Amino acid sequence: QIGEAWHVLLEENPLMTHQNVTYVDFYLHKPPVAAVFTVSYLLIFLVCMVGNGVVCFIVLRSKNMRTVTNLFILNLAISDLLVGIFCMPTTLVDNIITGWPFGSVLCKLSGMVQGISVSASVFTLVAIAVDRFRCIVYPFKQKLTIATSKLIIIIIWVLAVSIMCPSGVMLQVTKEQRVRIVLGRNNETRPFYWCRENWPNQEMRKIYTTVLFTNIYLAPLSLIVIMYARIGATLFKTPIPPSRGSRSGSRDGSEKNKLSMESRHTISRKKKRVIMMLLVVALLFILSWLPLWTLMMLSDYASLTEHQYRVINIYVYPFAHWLAFFNSSVNPIIYGFFNENFRRGFQAAEKCLWYSYYSCC
Repeated sequence: QIGEAWHVLLEENPLMTHQNVTYVDFYLHKPPVAAVFTVSYLLIFLVCMVGNGVVCFIVLRSKNMRTVTNLFILNLAISDLLVGIFCMPTTLVDNIITGWPFGSVLCKLSGMVQGISVSASVFTLVAIAVDRFRCIVYPFKQKLTIATSKLIIIIIWVLAVSIMCPSGVMLQVTKEQRVRIVLGRNNETRPFYWCRENWPNQEMRKIYTTVLFTNIYLAPLSLIVIMYARIGATLFKTPIPPSRGSRSGSRDGSEKNKLSMESRHTISRKKKRVIMMLLVVALLFILSWLPLWTLMMLSDYASLTEHQYRVINIYVYPFAHWLAFFNSSVNPIIYGFFNENFRRGFQAAEKCLWYSYYSCC
């Protein structure tokens, strides 16, 4: 999406034009701004790698953690790791320097992986919501099995790859013949390349962007919000059933009833915390990706001025990308806050790391 506005930006901010060739600066920002971008992206990259890596370790290490919900959470963590590895570094560099320096393979790979990972995350959130919805709103229906959840995960990735195939085909590195980048060393220059989707016409691009927005953002997340609203209403309306204990006159029966009631309250509280955790994950996903989707729709549909193009592409897009990537980093923190099993797993992983460190020293 950024590449489409480069014509406007280059015409507005050339260093010099000579014989129909425009010379532009290598860096898009002053050093302090570039430093803020770099530190911000590096921070979420490290949190993403460590947090989601530990989530994968916890679920794969312990058989007790291999529930249907946790397998879906593992799938979310894997998609977030892919975003961190393939998208965060290249997006950072693309947002602080002029042009695309990574070549054709990374152009396709970075764009495809980001799209596939986001699609897989959305479809996984839908699968989690459907599973919780069936369990709580319709408790007597057959629950999903581990084998079924694995099949659903495979279908999720197949759908994610399929919906992003047109983008992968159209993503190309294009050389701009009328632009040269000034590197700053003795006025040395190099060709200007960008990574963008080369559609035959703008209408096709608009249609594809709208299809993506509808299928991997608007419709799935609307469905998620509706299902969690039904889940919340069901949980808070359903009374805790009375226990089947001994006769009320018996002291032992009374104590057993009391323990049974406490146990039911504990289970109900744990269920509500799990639902709250999953709801927070879904809502954060919606809010984190909303600015980037808004910018992409604006780029295709709005008639922006040259100044608006400059502000959006140089300053707003980097922040919107950062916010979207932040979502990939914050999920493990949510799991640790809401889920006792994940919290214990994080603590165990931390002890293992400290033990390994001191053993090596």
